[in-house]
Amino acid sequence: MMNGFPLRKMLATLAPAQTAGEAGHVVYSMDAGGGTVTLDQFIGQAFTLRFSGVRTCVACGRPVKKFYGQGMCWPCFQTAPEASPCIIRPELCEAHLGKGRDVRWEQDHHNQEHIVYLAHTGGVKVGVTRSTQVPTRWIDQGAMLALPIARVPYRQLAGAIEVDLKQHFADRTEWRKMLLLSDVTMDEAALLEARSKVFEVLDPELRPYLIPEAPVARLAYPLYNVPPKLASVQLDKLPAITGKLQGIKGQYLVWADGRVLNVRNHAGYHVEVEAA
Repeated sequence: MMNGFPLRKMLATLAPAQTAGEAGHVVYSMDAGGGTVTLDQFIGQAFTLRFSGVRTCVACGRPVKKFYGQGMCWPCFQTAPEASPCIIRPELCEAHLGKGRDVRWEQDHHNQEHIVYLAHTGGVKVGVTRSTQVPTRWIDQGAMLALPIARVPYRQLAGAIEVDLKQHFADRTEWRKMLLLSDVTMDEAALLEARSKVFEVLDPELRPYLIPEAPVARLAYPLYNVPPKLASVQLDKLPAITGKLQGIKGQYLVWADGRVLNVRNHAGYHVEVEAA
């Protein structure tokens, strides 16, 4: 049993591939308050995650009854830079103009080099992330394959490219499709075909930022068999989830009976973890 701690998104590292061309293996852990616990050791074992009933804001730490956004109290949701509209819509970012809810935070996080990428998360999608968040962002989305397509000096410009490409590609991940296993060879062919399309359809004014020859990143997750039926659960309605832990992908814990918990969506919930 691990003492109660507030959930945060799972930490993930990418162990390098053993041979060239193979996928790197994603290794997961949880920040358990004062230390981290590797989760791969629990896969295939009885595993319980229990909600204590306590919720605290991930930004200021105060107890709350209701969250806004991902784990914030209402005041922090209104003022914290991590909840700015440009987090969801990077084309709205004004960091490069010296503006933002917290100018120093914006300079450190958004007035920095960003990557626009294509990823295969059950289908081809376009996304944006800070360069220093590669490959973390791809892992959080459960991408089996990812391909940088543009490099830009600040977030708003990455958002402009994303908006232009959303006319042709999805920008969201369907979690059920993401969790299913697929033919990686076919998925990679689809990703490379999508890159070729980008060079044809992107606004000519934005094409100087394109990366023509970036290699495909391959990622492997500790989820090798997917239950035939998947059901998303929430700790507000199911305070304790018990059963064999089937695996992990993206920010999802998957139990053998098909129950699935999005850990990131439960940031700020205080939980205990128990393994047999």
